[in-house]
Amino acid sequence: MINLELPKRLQVGANQARQVATQIFRPVSRKYDLAEHEYPVELDTLKAMIEAMEDAGQAASGATTGRGTESKYQGIQNGGNMKSLLNIIETCWGDVGLTLSIPRQGLGNSAIAAVASDEQMERFGRVWASMAITEPDFGSDSAAVSTTARLDGDEYVLNGTKIFVTSGERADHIVVWATLDKSQGRAAIKSFVVPRDHPGVSVDRLEHKLGIRASDTAQISFTDCRIPKENLLGDPEIRVDKGFAGAMQTFDNTRPLVAGMAVGVARAALEELRTLLEEAGLEINYDQPATSQPAAVAKYLELEADWESAYLLTLRAAWMADNKMPNTKEASMCKAKAGRAGSAITLGAVELAGTLGYSERSFLEKWSRDSKILDIFEGTQQIQQLVIARRILDLSSSELR
Repeated sequence: MINLELPKRLQVGANQARQVATQIFRPVSRKYDLAEHEYPVELDTLKAMIEAMEDAGQAASGATTGRGTESKYQGIQNGGNMKSLLNIIETCWGDVGLTLSIPRQGLGNSAIAAVASDEQMERFGRVWASMAITEPDFGSDSAAVSTTARLDGDEYVLNGTKIFVTSGERADHIVVWATLDKSQGRAAIKSFVVPRDHPGVSVDRLEHKLGIRASDTAQISFTDCRIPKENLLGDPEIRVDKGFAGAMQTFDNTRPLVAGMAVGVARAALEELRTLLEEAGLEINYDQPATSQPAAVAKYLELEADWESAYLLTLRAAWMADNKMPNTKEASMCKAKAGRAGSAITLGAVELAGTLGYSERSFLEKWSRDSKILDIFEGTQQIQQLVIARRILDLSSSELR
């Protein structure tokens, strides 16, 4: 059973992340929202801090690997996934776009941690990796990957185009999804670690976006890009009987983290909204039914309950990942719930705050824009519901589309 009392070692990390959010992210949040594609120089300070902490305690904490660490309580672990989740909740309370730009904390790093061998972790454990899945011809259907990887001697040759690559220009490595043989379907889809400055890799453009403007989002092309065959993550064999479960295992780690982003920004909106309601003379009373309180308070209580359920589902999915439990269903459940709740809560806060919520005098309008992407990337709301239904009904992707 999950214990909701955070261990002290995790609380220390979360407190440090809150300090980053309060002292570094919040003060420059509006600046980089208005100056899209400008590099946040504050990230250099953060990078130095991360390197210092890693050098001081990486082996003991398991912080950068995303893998669980041993606990003195047999069968109960709280490792890298839970640590990363709690930190992300705090930093996204500060700014989602800046969180997505933290060096060596990219979604590709979680992908590496999910399926990399020990030897690969030695090589790639401290890189900054973005993740390249989506292509011009598909969005949420990851099985439709058309970027190819052809084995030529001791190297794979990659060809294709990826779009909406978060931190695609700033990260120093890219985890690229490509197919070894299109005729073999899903089973032939593998992920590869590619240095961004490698020959054959080009950043074609940066996207202008609704939200998370502090983060760069790129289109990247791979043209006869040759990488060592050892850069393939996981099993190099095409195993039709297993589909592309190895590649999809990545999402079991990353979806709870994206859910945590939504939880963090939604909490920021709730805290701001509560302050505004109290300044307006409205008391939030937990001892009375919501229906007997002012309409604005009743709505706040509804949004707060929505947040609580998203938070608990997200904790559960990360905890299961650290304890080596199959969590595909739970990862999709928390992503679906938190993604939807994040948008509902931030937009609800904008509505209740009136003109202040719609203006740039507060962060509420920004948080509502930032939260929308969290219900889209790493699998849309509809895709999550499809994954959950397949798991509950025990149906394959071909049986339930």
